[in-house]
Amino acid sequence: MRKTHRPLTTVALALSLFMAALEMTVVSTAMPTVVSDLGGIQHYSWVFTAYLLASTITVPIFGKLADLYGRKPIILAGIGLFLAGSVASGLAPSMGWLIVFRTLQGVGAGSIQPIALTVVGDIYSMEERARVQGLFSSVWAVSGLVGPLAGGLIVRWLSWHWVFFINVPVGLATAGLLVACFHENIVKQKRTLDIAGALLLALGVMALLLGAQGQGNRWVPLAVAAVLLGAFVFLESKVKEPVIPPSIFKSPTITIASICSALFSAAMFGSTTYVPLFVQGVLGGTPTEAGGIITPMMVVWPLCSIVAGKLMVKVGFRPLIVGGLGLAGFSTVAMAMLLKPGVPLLLPAVAMGLFGAGLGFASTALLISVQMSVGWELRGVATASSMYFRTIGGAVGVGAMGGVLVAKLTADPRVPVSAANELLGPEHGLGLGEQMLRQLSGALAEGLSANFWIMAVVSVLAFAVSFFFPRVRPGATPGTGAAAMH
Repeated sequence: MRKTHRPLTTVALALSLFMAALEMTVVSTAMPTVVSDLGGIQHYSWVFTAYLLASTITVPIFGKLADLYGRKPIILAGIGLFLAGSVASGLAPSMGWLIVFRTLQGVGAGSIQPIALTVVGDIYSMEERARVQGLFSSVWAVSGLVGPLAGGLIVRWLSWHWVFFINVPVGLATAGLLVACFHENIVKQKRTLDIAGALLLALGVMALLLGAQGQGNRWVPLAVAAVLLGAFVFLESKVKEPVIPPSIFKSPTITIASICSALFSAAMFGSTTYVPLFVQGVLGGTPTEAGGIITPMMVVWPLCSIVAGKLMVKVGFRPLIVGGLGLAGFSTVAMAMLLKPGVPLLLPAVAMGLFGAGLGFASTALLISVQMSVGWELRGVATASSMYFRTIGGAVGVGAMGGVLVAKLTADPRVPVSAANELLGPEHGLGLGEQMLRQLSGALAEGLSANFWIMAVVSVLAFAVSFFFPRVRPGATPGTGAAAMH
């Protein structure tokens, strides 16, 4: 059995996370320009929610597959799907096709991030893991700096299509390193996957998202979601190999961490989706300025994550979680109150920085606390479940906010949707006429203001729930060693 080369494996995992982080900042930068080119502002949120929905559905499935068949084949398959979706998205001829290809990209993303973090839990001890988290945090910092600048330059000098193509060399390098350097010793045994459970989960989450969008009769899909997800919970308690073992939620650590993760992720994905739109559509900023507004969050988050990794052993998980989510809640309330037409760009930048600081402290502690609550045989599904609740929170949150925005923009039937597309173009709707421009800008500002208040509410709820997090010290839970390192 060949031995894993830990340094090069860590580099490969860092590259995979860099690709995921770069995707977030670059696409957010380019989206207003994409809308002005392809049209379809009424489907704006679906470019993000389709990606999040696909990754939400597949995260627990990939996590379970990683526990059954090993981490390596699953993360390699995810990278392949992610790259295929990236290339197809770059070639998309319409907004509809872009949404389809972003869905494929999301399926791949459902494997990459949770399995990468699971591998870190496998090959490093708890003390080492905190230091490696610092390395991964610096990766997010670099991508936070490079992404908006690269996205703005690509949109300006090439075209928005190229923001998707930049994933290809990074993904190929990642896959090559993992093939050569990461090795596992998987025990051969008969394994099964709960296909029925996976299907119920997928259909239930899809129905939930349709209901969250709030267009048409929302109660029908919400009722369907309740039935399907209820059936999923019942089935998981009966099958031998459940997609998400109900037993892991007997741990208060995992239960509270899952709730907090879902709530703060709704605000996080909402901010990366709609704050750039506010900058470009309401404040009249450039694509580079719109994407750059995310940079403070993407830089401060990992820096605070590094600090959290060092403090965790000394103070435990709970102070970092409560304090971090409190800071995140304060920053989103400030955004909801202060982000109005005419504010200086410095204001949303500072708010995003504070938001990132809070999540840097809280998210690191939440993830490691979950991994420390189980042994190797459940670490993949536990990590994936944590990521699942993050992505479902983000998908439902962004979907609900998208429904609010569309409702505001289409409230007046005299205002065509094409005018909203033009508002996001390089001339910011200069040819629309003063009255139309004023009316449309006002509707966009109202819709985004409502979304900022939604972000504030879910952030404050996450802070409130964090007080129920148990007083668990690092090292007092199962799975503290590097048992799976070979």
